Amino acid sequence: MRPSDHKIYLASKSARRRELLRQIGVEFELLLLRDQTPRGPEVSEEALPGEAAEDYVARVTREKADCAHHTMLWRKLPNRPVLAADTTVVVDGRILGKPADYPEATEMLRLLSGRTHEVLTSLVVRHHDETWQITQRSTVRFAQLEESAIHAYCMTAEPYDKAGGYGIQGMAAVFIAEIAGSYSGIMGLPLFETAQLLRRAGVRILDIAGH
Repeated sequence: MRPSDHKIYLASKSARRRELLRQIGVEFELLLLRDQTPRGPEVSEEALPGEAAEDYVARVTREKADCAHHTMLWRKLPNRPVLAADTTVVVDGRILGKPADYPEATEMLRLLSGRTHEVLTSLVVRHHDETWQITQRSTVRFAQLEESAIHAYCMTAEPYDKAGGYGIQGMAAVFIAEIAGSYSGIMGLPLFETAQLLRRAGVRILDIAGH
Protein backbone atom coordinates (compact mmCIF):
# COMPACT_ATOMS: atom_id res chain seq x y z
CA MET A 1 0.00 0.00 0.00
CA ARG A 2 1.40 3.37 -0.98
CA PRO A 3 1.48 6.04 1.75
CA SER A 4 -1.12 8.70 0.98
CA ASP A 5 1.12 11.71 1.49
CA HIS A 6 4.43 10.10 0.38
CA LYS A 7 6.15 10.95 3.67
CA ILE A 8 7.91 8.64 6.10
CA TYR A 9 8.86 8.83 9.76
CA LEU A 10 12.58 8.84 10.55
CA ALA A 11 13.38 7.36 13.97
CA SER A 12 16.84 8.90 14.29
CA LYS A 13 18.47 11.97 15.80
CA SER A 14 21.30 11.86 13.25
CA ALA A 15 21.69 15.03 11.20
CA ARG A 16 23.66 13.00 8.64
CA ARG A 17 20.74 10.63 8.03
CA ARG A 18 18.44 13.60 7.49
CA GLU A 19 20.86 15.06 4.95
CA LEU A 20 21.11 11.75 3.11
CA LEU A 21 17.34 11.31 2.89
CA ARG A 22 16.99 14.83 1.51
CA GLN A 23 19.70 13.97 -1.03
CA ILE A 24 17.42 11.36 -2.61
CA GLY A 25 14.28 13.46 -2.27
CA VAL A 26 12.56 11.56 0.54
CA GLU A 27 10.18 13.66 2.63
CA PHE A 28 10.15 12.76 6.30
CA GLU A 29 9.09 13.79 9.77
CA LEU A 30 11.12 12.95 12.84
CA LEU A 31 9.72 10.43 15.28
CA LEU A 32 12.39 10.45 17.96
CA LEU A 33 12.90 7.89 20.69
CA ARG A 34 13.43 9.12 24.22
CA ASP A 35 16.80 8.70 25.89
CA GLN A 36 15.40 9.40 29.34
CA THR A 37 12.35 7.74 30.85
CA PRO A 38 11.76 6.43 34.41
CA ARG A 39 13.07 3.08 33.11
CA GLY A 40 15.97 4.53 31.10
CA PRO A 41 16.17 4.92 27.32
CA GLU A 42 13.30 3.55 25.25
CA VAL A 43 15.84 1.48 23.30
CA SER A 44 19.13 0.52 24.95
CA GLU A 45 22.20 0.51 22.73
CA GLU A 46 24.13 -1.79 25.06
CA ALA A 47 25.33 -5.02 23.49
CA LEU A 48 24.23 -8.27 25.12
CA PRO A 49 26.93 -10.54 26.56
CA GLY A 50 28.58 -12.47 23.75
CA GLU A 51 26.43 -10.80 21.09
CA ALA A 52 28.03 -10.67 17.62
CA ALA A 53 28.29 -7.24 16.02
CA GLU A 54 25.91 -8.02 13.13
CA ASP A 55 23.32 -9.48 15.53
CA TYR A 56 23.71 -6.47 17.81
CA VAL A 57 23.22 -3.80 15.14
CA ALA A 58 20.29 -5.67 13.58
CA ARG A 59 18.55 -6.15 16.94
CA VAL A 60 18.94 -2.53 18.04
CA THR A 61 17.59 -1.30 14.70
CA ARG A 62 14.53 -3.57 14.89
CA GLU A 63 13.84 -2.36 18.42
CA LYS A 64 14.06 1.27 17.30
CA ALA A 65 11.66 0.68 14.41
CA ASP A 66 9.20 -1.24 16.60
CA CYS A 67 9.26 1.43 19.30
CA ALA A 68 8.71 4.25 16.79
CA HIS A 69 5.90 2.31 15.07
CA HIS A 70 4.13 1.76 18.39
CA THR A 71 4.59 5.44 19.27
CA MET A 72 2.97 6.40 15.95
CA LEU A 73 -0.04 4.20 16.74
CA TRP A 74 -0.30 5.34 20.37
CA ARG A 75 -0.20 9.02 19.36
CA LYS A 76 -2.70 8.34 16.55
CA LEU A 77 -0.40 9.90 13.97
CA PRO A 78 -0.93 9.40 10.21
CA ASN A 79 0.09 5.85 9.35
CA ARG A 80 3.34 6.09 7.40
CA PRO A 81 6.41 3.90 6.90
CA VAL A 82 8.91 4.12 9.74
CA LEU A 83 12.64 4.08 8.93
CA ALA A 84 15.17 3.25 11.64
CA ALA A 85 18.91 2.71 11.34
CA ASP A 86 21.89 1.95 13.53
CA THR A 87 25.60 1.98 12.73
CA THR A 88 28.47 0.30 14.50
CA VAL A 89 32.21 0.10 13.92
CA VAL A 90 33.89 -3.26 14.45
CA VAL A 91 37.58 -4.09 14.84
CA ASP A 92 38.88 -7.45 16.06
CA GLY A 93 35.29 -8.38 16.86
CA ARG A 94 35.01 -5.45 19.25
CA ILE A 95 32.01 -3.14 18.87
CA LEU A 96 32.97 0.53 19.01
CA GLY A 97 30.09 2.80 19.90
CA LYS A 98 30.09 6.55 20.44
CA PRO A 99 32.96 7.66 22.69
CA ALA A 100 31.83 9.23 25.95
CA ASP A 101 34.88 11.43 26.47
CA TYR A 102 38.34 12.42 25.22
CA PRO A 103 40.22 9.38 26.63
CA GLU A 104 37.75 6.98 25.02
CA ALA A 105 37.86 8.82 21.68
CA THR A 106 41.65 8.79 21.55
CA GLU A 107 41.72 5.10 22.50
CA MET A 108 39.39 4.30 19.60
CA LEU A 109 41.45 6.20 17.05
CA ARG A 110 44.67 4.55 18.25
CA LEU A 111 42.95 1.19 17.82
CA LEU A 112 41.88 2.09 14.25
CA SER A 113 45.20 3.68 13.25
CA GLY A 114 46.96 1.87 10.39
CA ARG A 115 44.33 -0.85 10.23
CA THR A 116 41.20 -1.94 8.38
CA HIS A 117 37.89 -2.10 10.22
CA GLU A 118 34.26 -2.82 9.35
CA VAL A 119 31.29 -0.47 9.46
CA LEU A 120 27.89 -2.13 9.76
CA THR A 121 24.70 -0.16 9.20
CA SER A 122 21.39 -1.93 9.65
CA LEU A 123 18.16 -0.51 8.24
CA VAL A 124 14.58 -1.36 9.07
CA VAL A 125 11.46 -0.07 7.34
CA ARG A 126 8.19 -0.97 9.03
CA HIS A 127 4.78 -0.22 7.53
CA HIS A 128 1.45 -1.67 8.64
CA ASP A 129 2.15 -5.34 9.45
CA GLU A 130 5.26 -5.66 7.28
CA THR A 131 8.91 -5.20 8.23
CA TRP A 132 11.90 -5.14 5.89
CA GLN A 133 15.53 -5.18 7.03
CA ILE A 134 18.97 -5.03 5.43
CA THR A 135 22.39 -4.83 7.11
CA GLN A 136 25.04 -3.24 4.90
CA ARG A 137 28.74 -3.93 5.48
CA SER A 138 31.65 -1.72 4.40
CA THR A 139 35.37 -1.72 5.18
CA VAL A 140 37.56 1.28 5.94
CA ARG A 141 41.36 1.42 6.06
CA PHE A 142 42.96 4.11 8.18
CA ALA A 143 46.42 5.47 7.54
CA GLN A 144 48.92 5.37 10.40
CA LEU A 145 47.92 8.30 12.59
CA GLU A 146 50.31 10.64 14.36
CA GLU A 147 49.54 11.16 18.04
CA SER A 148 49.30 14.91 17.43
CA ALA A 149 46.60 14.35 14.78
CA ILE A 150 44.60 12.12 17.14
CA HIS A 151 44.82 14.76 19.86
CA ALA A 152 43.82 17.60 17.52
CA TYR A 153 40.85 15.68 16.15
CA CYS A 154 39.59 14.63 19.56
CA MET A 155 39.74 18.22 20.76
CA THR A 156 36.96 19.01 18.27
CA ALA A 157 33.30 18.09 18.79
CA GLU A 158 33.27 15.74 15.80
CA PRO A 159 34.10 12.32 17.34
CA TYR A 160 31.55 12.28 20.14
CA ASP A 161 28.26 11.54 18.39
CA LYS A 162 29.63 8.97 15.96
CA ALA A 163 30.24 5.24 16.21
CA GLY A 164 33.95 4.52 16.25
CA GLY A 165 34.74 8.12 17.17
CA TYR A 166 35.05 9.53 13.64
CA GLY A 167 32.99 10.92 10.78
CA ILE A 168 34.02 10.06 7.22
CA GLN A 169 32.26 13.16 5.90
CA GLY A 170 34.16 15.48 8.26
CA MET A 171 37.75 16.22 9.18
CA ALA A 172 38.50 12.52 9.67
CA ALA A 173 38.42 12.13 5.87
CA VAL A 174 42.16 12.91 5.95
CA PHE A 175 42.73 9.72 8.01
CA ILE A 176 41.07 7.37 5.52
CA ALA A 177 43.26 5.70 2.94
CA GLU A 178 40.70 3.36 1.37
CA ILE A 179 37.08 2.28 1.60
CA ALA A 180 35.16 -0.63 0.11
CA GLY A 181 31.38 -0.70 0.18
CA SER A 182 29.01 2.22 0.63
CA TYR A 183 30.23 5.74 1.43
CA SER A 184 26.74 6.74 2.54
CA GLY A 185 26.54 3.54 4.61
CA ILE A 186 29.69 4.55 6.46
CA MET A 187 28.01 7.91 7.09
CA GLY A 188 25.08 6.05 8.62
CA LEU A 189 22.50 5.45 5.88
CA PRO A 190 23.38 3.36 2.79
CA LEU A 191 21.23 5.03 0.14
CA PHE A 192 21.00 2.16 -2.36
CA GLU A 193 19.64 -0.20 0.31
CA THR A 194 17.47 2.53 1.83
CA ALA A 195 15.80 3.16 -1.53
CA GLN A 196 15.20 -0.59 -1.95
CA LEU A 197 13.38 -0.87 1.37
CA LEU A 198 11.38 2.32 0.99
CA ARG A 199 10.16 1.24 -2.45
CA ARG A 200 8.92 -2.01 -0.90
CA ALA A 201 6.87 0.13 1.49
CA GLY A 202 5.39 2.04 -1.45
CA VAL A 203 7.52 5.18 -1.23
CA ARG A 204 8.43 6.80 -4.54
CA ILE A 205 12.15 7.33 -5.13
CA LEU A 206 12.96 9.33 -8.28
CA ASP A 207 9.28 8.92 -9.17
CA ILE A 208 9.54 5.12 -9.18
CA ALA A 209 6.74 3.54 -7.19
CA GLY A 210 7.26 0.66 -4.81
CA HIS A 211 5.82 -2.74 -5.47
